[in-house]
Amino acid sequence: MLSNNTTILNTGDWIKAESWDGELIIGYVEALSSIEGVLKVKVVKSDNDQTVGKTIPILSQQVKKMPVSNVTNKAQLEFLLDLALSTGDKEWFLALSSELNAMKQLANRVH
Repeated sequence: MLSNNTTILNTGDWIKAESWDGELIIGYVEALSSIEGVLKVKVVKSDNDQTVGKTIPILSQQVKKMPVSNVTNKAQLEFLLDLALSTGDKEWFLALSSELNAMKQLANRVH
């Protein structure tokens, strides 16, 4: 757990930040260093395509924690499943798959 003066950040939190070069970065926290105030962030989207998929250090003061969103439909779940696959997050993928299967079973019962 690490604070950036406005929110408490944890491993796995989704963040938005600006890199040293002024590039927009969206990713998630892979590791924290409370001594140095540095986060290791896995970049999922960026203005710089060369940083996508890499883990980069970012000062905690440079990041803004993204709000947790509630998934409400199949399209959103499918997008998140693709994201889980691209980031290699097996646990998240399995949780999303379970949620999608439950949604499909509920839809089948209605028909």
